[in-house]
Amino acid sequence: MRILQHFNDLSGTDRGASAAIGNFDGIHLGHQKVIGLAREAAGQMGAPLGVVTFEPHPREVFAPDAPPFRLMNAEAKANRLAKLGVERLYQIPFSKDLAALSAEEFARDVLAGGLGLRHVVVGADFRFGKGREGDVAMLEELGRRHGYGTTIAPLLAADTQAVSSTAIRIALAEGKTVEAREMLGHWHRIEGPVIHGEKRGRELGYRTANQSLDGLHLPRFGVYAVLVDVLSGPGKGSYHGVASLGVRPMFGENKANLETHIFDFSGDLYGHHISVALVDWLRPEQKFDGLASLIAQMDRDSDRARGLLAAL
Repeated sequence: MRILQHFNDLSGTDRGASAAIGNFDGIHLGHQKVIGLAREAAGQMGAPLGVVTFEPHPREVFAPDAPPFRLMNAEAKANRLAKLGVERLYQIPFSKDLAALSAEEFARDVLAGGLGLRHVVVGADFRFGKGREGDVAMLEELGRRHGYGTTIAPLLAADTQAVSSTAIRIALAEGKTVEAREMLGHWHRIEGPVIHGEKRGRELGYRTANQSLDGLHLPRFGVYAVLVDVLSGPGKGSYHGVASLGVRPMFGENKANLETHIFDFSGDLYGHHISVALVDWLRPEQKFDGLASLIAQMDRDSDRARGLLAAL
């Protein structure tokens, strides 16, 4: 998959795509339906399959002080889209200048002129242009004017609950990983580089890979059974593990992060990228009366996680 961020000099092979448009936070089943319709159109036209998204997320531009809300960082989103067979990821740099474009200007100068799209697919609730003036009917009309076709994807529901990024955030905040997976169509994952922590895991006999949660919606704090993909480095591969997500109350007040102990793994992961899937919430964070009690509980957590993951 080619990731494209500058659109003044797109090559001929990067233009003419059939593309799904949206923020696609989480890439849940509703998003996948939109992308699937773009795939169908791409196949009919012999065009590349594309996705148009925005970085940073518009909410980060207009409400920079709001609590973190993203289910996925840009890296995780790109990795998931690649797994879905997307060939062109157009990451449009989002700014207040872009937001000031009228619906007509966005369709003419960005979709048609800048990206050269032949077909676009959006959800039924898609809005665009200054003040969200544009709706799907306007997108269709502008497509006829500027030379791209349009498909509108209906909203998707799981049972009686609409599938949405908001509903997934609620499920994750309650530790309901399976409920989130039913809406996502995949396990919720946290991806990024392994960063240096305080290295207490070595003293406890549980080496951990630490990841930042900056900018991300925080799932329920606690201990999870996890699936781990090491994405780079000599240890590249898939593993089982147990992870602590939270502020580590045993060791005072700390910034929230994710610490993952990877079963049956040895090697240096600092600077390498990993993807951690939250499979099952095991217990809340807690403060113990000493390291011996903490280690005993970690042993129990690991045994339980191994059993749960072996059954997948």
